[in-house]
This record gives sequence, structure tokens and C-alpha cells, in this order.
Amino acid sequence: MKIINALTAVIITLVLIWALQTKFGDIPPVGKFLNPGTGFWQNAESKNAYADEELQMPGLKGKVVIKYDENRVPHIFAENDHDLYYAQGFVTARDRLWEMDVQTRQAAGRLSEVIGKAALGSDEYHRRMGMVYGAENTLKGIEKDPQVKEAVDAYTDGINSYIHQLSPKDYPIEFKLLDYAPEDWKPINCAFLLKLMSETLAGGSEQFALTNDLKHFGAKVVADLFPDYPYLEDPIVPKGTKWDFKPLPIPKPSQSFIAQQTDSVVTAGIPEGIGSNNWAIAGNKTASGYPILANDPHLHLTYPSIWYQLQLSSPMVNVYGVSLPGAPCVVIGYNNKISWGVTNVGADVLDWYQIRFKDNSKNEYWYNNQWNKVTRRIETIKVRGGADVVDTVIYTHHGPVVYDNAGEKKTGRNSNVPVGNALRWIAHDESDEFMTFYMLNRGKNYDDYRAALTHYTAPAQNFIFADADKDIAITPNGKFPLKFKDQGKFILDGSDPANDWHGWIPYDQNPTVKNPARGFVSSANQSATDQTYPYYIAWRFDGPYERGKRINDRLTAITNATADSMRNLQGDTYSIHAQNVLDAMLKYLDHTKMSIDQLQAYNAVKNWNKRYDATETGATIFELWWNNFYRMTWEDKFANKKMVLQYPNRDRTVKLLLTEPNSKWFDNTRTPAVETAGDIVNIAFTHAVDELVKQKGQLNDNWQWGRVKTTEIDHLANLPAFGSGPFLYGGASGVINATSGGNGPSWRMVVQLGPQPKGYGVFPGGESGNPGSFYYDNMLTTWRLNELNELLFLQSATDQPGKIKSTLTLNKK
Repeated sequence: MKIINALTAVIITLVLIWALQTKFGDIPPVGKFLNPGTGFWQNAESKNAYADEELQMPGLKGKVVIKYDENRVPHIFAENDHDLYYAQGFVTARDRLWEMDVQTRQAAGRLSEVIGKAALGSDEYHRRMGMVYGAENTLKGIEKDPQVKEAVDAYTDGINSYIHQLSPKDYPIEFKLLDYAPEDWKPINCAFLLKLMSETLAGGSEQFALTNDLKHFGAKVVADLFPDYPYLEDPIVPKGTKWDFKPLPIPKPSQSFIAQQTDSVVTAGIPEGIGSNNWAIAGNKTASGYPILANDPHLHLTYPSIWYQLQLSSPMVNVYGVSLPGAPCVVIGYNNKISWGVTNVGADVLDWYQIRFKDNSKNEYWYNNQWNKVTRRIETIKVRGGADVVDTVIYTHHGPVVYDNAGEKKTGRNSNVPVGNALRWIAHDESDEFMTFYMLNRGKNYDDYRAALTHYTAPAQNFIFADADKDIAITPNGKFPLKFKDQGKFILDGSDPANDWHGWIPYDQNPTVKNPARGFVSSANQSATDQTYPYYIAWRFDGPYERGKRINDRLTAITNATADSMRNLQGDTYSIHAQNVLDAMLKYLDHTKMSIDQLQAYNAVKNWNKRYDATETGATIFELWWNNFYRMTWEDKFANKKMVLQYPNRDRTVKLLLTEPNSKWFDNTRTPAVETAGDIVNIAFTHAVDELVKQKGQLNDNWQWGRVKTTEIDHLANLPAFGSGPFLYGGASGVINATSGGNGPSWRMVVQLGPQPKGYGVFPGGESGNPGSFYYDNMLTTWRLNELNELLFLQSATDQPGKIKSTLTLNKK
């Protein structure tokens, strides 16, 4: 009996040991994870844990000195550019290795390797969208330029030097949770970061739903409800700007047909809030007499941050700003002579073409009055815990036929892709965007800025500029296809060569303005130009008019501006949208016939200051009221179960309210009565109040905007314990502080140009990607208060020693 008990105990022990070392579904191997020597305990870091270090590194040509300031921002001083980018890769990997790994896996369609079949749909989507194909082409462009190739290769070597020195106990905690090890970095991974940005900023499409609108309502209605230029607009390049060039001949429109397979397509539109603000104000409007530049790109807010802050210095360059973890150079920043920033253009650089195959073999497709051979690309997706998935993607001269039969589609994000259509996307083209940033990092004046932009392809950005010579400028810039008007607004006939892209708008004919008379340049994702610009860039742009209008109004009025007044403007929550429509909506309400709850809400919104501050109840009432009004205006006509239709946008709805109150579009077709704008306004108000009372009780502090619109920063893997949790914060998609949903100012920067530039900046998070580090989220409070940190821009490795907390020295081995 004792022997049996002993054997039983041994078996149970062995099973337990096996179980503790085995991953079950999403649960990591508990034994490994809890191991005090190698598990998550090893990831804890104290605020004061960093001491001076000296390391011997293979591959360096000389000595590199890295100074860390109070926010753990690295200031890298190298004796040559090779070592500079090697060190950038090394320190970025030390702080953000898992973020770099998972983002490139996402873009490359390789999440299934570490997550399993749950990620297969995402991987198939990214492979079929041509993300790997596009990254391979970008790498070809990178390798053609010796300077950029050296930077990318050195950056890669620096990352790998860090990876090679890691033991399992040193792995970032996410590797331990998912039970996998980091792999060697490759140069193509840097290109994947660019593809991921193109997907985020230039990967949306409304062509499917608009094509359905055309079929359902007809061309006249679509032209009326979806105009090619907004009712209200204050463009980036000021109205009336003269174009100092002779434009190329504009292609003639083709006889396009409407795609027959889009009736049931669920479209992923272009969401508001994915945008940004930037501006530069001339010296004659500032207290110092020199320009001030401000930039705050609005992207999805995550821990770790999308940005990594650093300084890069060698005999050839000295620059400060933010980089993309996984890519060399500074993307947004400043040096001793110039500063620059970016916002998204929203150019029409993604088109769908309906393809007619010869037969079910799909070996040939009809184009230019003849049958043409397709090519096929084999995509092999490795799946953790399962067999490899081998996927074959058909390519035409346009690009990949993302889904050539309905069986290949899965539900989820890829439901926006129509069956039988080829994708023409600028992100597939050979490019070398890193050269733009390489040159900007070293730029000294306006001419250098303009030269750098000629190397930039995608995603198209509004590049803003200011320099110590007192020049300011802005250029909506990218590689823009030469198109006829509205080419790509609807799905195109893939058999007609007239529907192809017809070349490119010359870079020197991209819209631009330098030193305008008004004394500032700015952008907030609105239209790039007025309607005199000869080329078609897009029929609609990302941002609502209101943010750009508010910025321009404030900059027009401002004098003796300082960096602090620019900081205040970045946090502005005043709503031009409410300014435009609130009085018109209030006039339709009869407060003498209201209930007590309605009267309280009426008085609150009537007396509201039109600011989306966290403590404002008027903002909550107005937002819900307007959303109800918008939905009730369009839902009965556009919520079609048989086909997905594109709703008219806010600008068109505002015009309808202000100028066409008796329009047929206000009539609810589901009721016998004939409604007008006034009727819909009243019904929408009643519903808004009823909803708030039901959810929050009678008017009280729970109606405050910050309590209704909770703000939260999620972990990149949606791990709740590693996110910020909800907090009170103001802002909205249509105001300058465009914080809405999970999007918001991902990096705020203000730079005062002059003999000695002064920079200020912050992002919501910290430099470290380790949730156990003080520096994981130490800058969030500063960001929440709409404040900025003074940026430490050193002129040498021995500059301002009192502000340095630790030093890392890298020596060649």
C-alpha cells in the first residue's frame, strides 16, 4: 500500500510539473510565469533602479555615450552615423522589444505563430491585402539608397545585439505571458512599420457603400448628398493661393460600370478622430520674433505608446523628437535649425477594380480587350498548435484580388473587402520614406525641407515646417496618382485601361504654401486646397471642418504668441460645430411645453459654453441630441438590410439643417406624418433627455461629459491589468483636443525656433514598455493636465550634467 501511495504521489507530482510547464489555451505555463528566477517577478523595476553601465558591443566602429534624463529619454552621442543608428536600435529594443515584435507580426500576418488559430483571420487578411508584398517592395527602395540602407542595417544590428544578450528571465513580460521567445530582427521589419501606418491612415474605403448609394438612389441624389467639396471649409492652403506651375493634362473619365457584387458588403469607413493638428506661426506674431511650430498627431492611444522619444547626435546630425519603435531616425521633431511635424492628408490612394475572369480556373482576366495572365503568390501561415495554412492569392496588374470567392472571406475586419475585386494601393509600391526623415533630421532650411519631401510616398502627410531663418511652410505631400475627378469614389471597371492610375502628380506641383500673408500655416485633416487646385487628390478628407476653423480663428487673432499659448491651444475644447448649429436647434424647442427633466436639460445646454470639458453637462446633452438628430434624419433611408449604404456626412447634415429645413430628407418614411427639421430636432431632444435620465438619473454630476465619455488607454494586447483604466478627460472628435473613443493626441510637441531652439512635448505613457517600470506611464498625468515637459536638447555628451540621471556607454568589442 505504501508503494502504491508513493507511486501515486510521484505520478501526481510529475503531472503537476508537466502542467506547470505547459501552455493551456490563453493561459501561460504557470510554473514558468511564477518562477522567481525567470518569471514575471524579474520584470519589476524601481524608479531608481538605473545605474551607470558600460557594455562591450560587437559591430560598433567606435564609442557611443547614451545619457538618460529624468524621464528615461535616451540622448545618444555617437562618433559616426552607423553607430548612431546601431545604438538607436539597441536602446529602443531595451525599452520596447515586445511592442516592436507584435506590431511587425501584425503587419506581416504572423500573429498565429504565437497566438494560435484565434489570430488566423487577421493574418489571412493582412497577407491577402498585400502587406508583405508592399513591405518587400519598400525594402527594395531602401536598399537602393546607401545612406538609408546603412541606417536600417545598423539599426537592425543594434536590435539583434540586445536580443542575443537576453536570457529567458530578461524577456519582456508579454513574451512570458504568451510563452514565446523574441526572434532576430530583419530589415524588412522596419518596412512593416510603414505598411502598418499606411493601413491605419490610408487603408479605409467608402467605395463599396457609395457604389450601392449610386445604384439605390441614382447619380443626382448621390451628387447632392455626397458633394466633392464641403459646405463649410477652411482649407490647409489658404483660399485664393495662386498655383505657380503648368499642370499636366488631366485624364478623361472612363465609362465605368457599377460593381455587381457589393450589395451585401459591410464597409469599414473612414472614422473621425484618426487625424491630427499642426501649425506654425510666423515670427511677426510671436513674442520672440521667431516662429513657433506645434504638432499633435491623433492616433490610437496605447500602452506602450506608438512613439519613442529620443535624441540622436553624431558629427553629421543632432536631432530630438519621436521615432516609431522599430524604425530608425526621428519622425517628428527638431534640430538646431528647423522643426517639422505631420498630419494625415487622407488622399485617395486605395482603389478597387472589379475583375472579370475567363473561367473558374481564374488563370486569366479581361483587360484592354484581351485575356491577360494572372500571377499567384503563395502565403504560408504558421499556426501555433496546428497545421500550417497555405493560402494562394491571385494578383493582376492592379494588385491582389483580395478575395476571389466568398468562401475565402471570414467575418470581422475583412468584411469591408468585396469579392472579385483587385486592390490598387499606394502601399504596395516601391518606396523609401526613411530617406525623407533622414534628410529632415539633418535639414538646415526651407530648401532642405522641400528636397526631403520628394522621397516620401505614403501614407500622405501634411508636412509642416518652421526654421531659424524665420520661414514657415506646409505641404500636403505624398506620391499622388494622376486621376480624373472622382476616380476611385466608386468601384471601377478593372477591364478598362482608362480607369488605371495615369501617372503621378509631380512633387513640385503638390499643394504648398510658404510664408503666407496671414502669418501662419496649419492643418487639421481638412481639405488641402480650395477648388482651384487643378488635380484630384480626394473627394473627401479625414477631418471635420470645425477643428481647422477653430485653429485658424485663434491663430488669426493671436499676437505675441509663446510656446505656452500654443500649448493651451492644443488643449482647446471649444466646438465650432456647436457654434454653427446649437442656436438653430434651440429655436425649434418650446420650453413652455417641457417636462421638468426636459426643462433642466434645455437650460443646461442653452447656457453651455460650447466646450467639451470633462465637467460640462451641456456637452453631454448636445452630443447625444445631435447624434440622435443625425441618426433620425438618415436612418430610415440608409439603414437598408439588403445592401449597406453610405450615410451622408456631418457637413451635409449641417447644411440641410441650416438651409433646407423643409427638405424631404427630414421626413421619416416610417410614419404617416411629413416631418421637417423642427420635428426631428424635437424628437431627438426628447429621446436624448429620456436616455440620460434612464441611464444617469435626473440631472446631476453623472451627466458630466467626462463621466459619460470615459477615456482609457488600452494595452497593445488589450490586457486590462496593463492599461490605464478609465479616467475623466474632456475633448471630442470635432474639437482641437480631439480625444474620442480610443483615439487622441498621441504626441504633443511645441518648438520655439530661434538661435537656441526650445522644445516641449509629452505623450500619454512613458518610455518603457515594461508594465512593472515606473517609466511605463509616468508621463500620463502631465498629458491629462494638457501640460508639456520641457525637452532636454543637449549640444554634447557633457552638456547640462545636472539633468542627467544615468549614463550607458557602448564600446566596440
